[in-house]
Amino acid sequence: MASDQSTPPKVHPEIQTFPDKEKILKTATYVFSAVVLILVFVMREVNLPIDWDVSFLPGVNALLNAITAIALLFSLYYVKVGQFVRHRNANAVALGLSVIFLLCYVAYHFTTPEVLFGDADRDGVLTEVERAAVSGTRPWYLVILISHITLAGILLPFILLTTVRAITGNWILHRKMARWVWPLWFYVAVTGPVVYLMLSAYYP
Repeated sequence: MASDQSTPPKVHPEIQTFPDKEKILKTATYVFSAVVLILVFVMREVNLPIDWDVSFLPGVNALLNAITAIALLFSLYYVKVGQFVRHRNANAVALGLSVIFLLCYVAYHFTTPEVLFGDADRDGVLTEVERAAVSGTRPWYLVILISHITLAGILLPFILLTTVRAITGNWILHRKMARWVWPLWFYVAVTGPVVYLMLSAYYP
């Protein structure tokens, strides 16, 4: 029986342990990523009328991102000390929370007008007076927001592909991808709550 300390089998980078499974999972990754990307582009142009109050979702999303960041830290720690089962479980938690976040994020933005940083009267319009009032902090907010959204959109398929490499036993490619995917994923998870805190004063 394999222990938690066991080392993943060494596999040549060109040899897939489960090639058929990897092909199916990679196809699913590309389809899922494309659907999410389309939804993100469309959601700003659509405002679906609903009777539910979804004003709590931004706070939930920030919490999901924060817990994801914690799970990623545990994932890094466990792989460093060779506890690969716990490493896998921590990654599963992070990935699961990220999927829930995506659902909540899309649901919120499909049903709620965009909140603008600096919109003190919450009328959906940023006047010159309001813009001037946050002129010192708005550039920082935009840098964090744009980097967060851009990286989140670009990174999604790579997070899933890194997971696919592990599921199919392609450990060498899994490690190579994880070395740069993990810090970017962690950055996205951390900056999510930061964006929420900076914007929280302007929510209705």
